[in-house]
Amino acid sequence: MQAIGDWLLSVFGPHGWWGIVLFVFLIFLIDAIFFPTLPEVFFIIGFMYDRTLEFGLALLAAVVVAEIVGVTALYLFAENVRIPNRIKGAVEKYCNFLIVSDERMLLVNRFAPMLPFAGVFISVMPDWRLPRALFYVVVGCVLKYGLLMLTGLYFFTAFPADEAQKYTLLAVIAVLAASGAVAYLKKKEVDEAENC
Repeated sequence: MQAIGDWLLSVFGPHGWWGIVLFVFLIFLIDAIFFPTLPEVFFIIGFMYDRTLEFGLALLAAVVVAEIVGVTALYLFAENVRIPNRIKGAVEKYCNFLIVSDERMLLVNRFAPMLPFAGVFISVMPDWRLPRALFYVVVGCVLKYGLLMLTGLYFFTAFPADEAQKYTLLAVIAVLAASGAVAYLKKKEVDEAENC
């Protein structure tokens, strides 16, 4: 993961602001379709290139578009392959144990990751609809990464650059740790409920 991020940054970083926006887009696309990439870290790395509101909004737009493209691509893939009924049943059972069992889970998922490959879940869950699911994906992206961007803006205006960078990275680590803890506790609760 780190190697892919480093490689993408080395390829696109030297091309200025549009290269950094493309870098963030590709990281989020990979995260949505293939495997987790710790996108929060790469979002902040991209933001540190140009710590302005305008650039932060461009990165946020790249995140939203990448998530829409990635989730939709995975949804279309899942719609066109035969998923065994036992896997569908397991996915439905799993979703029914979560905090919410409809598309709102995609909003919760942004802060407490419980649904990898969201596009597949959208396809498999019988009552989930793609437009509503994408709405929650977008809202979650705007809330989470908008908050990270505003936190970075605050630190870089309130502190010297070295300190601001340190505080911003600590904020990202705190978000990752909190998300991981909530996801772990919820998974433990789901596992206990399934074993009863």
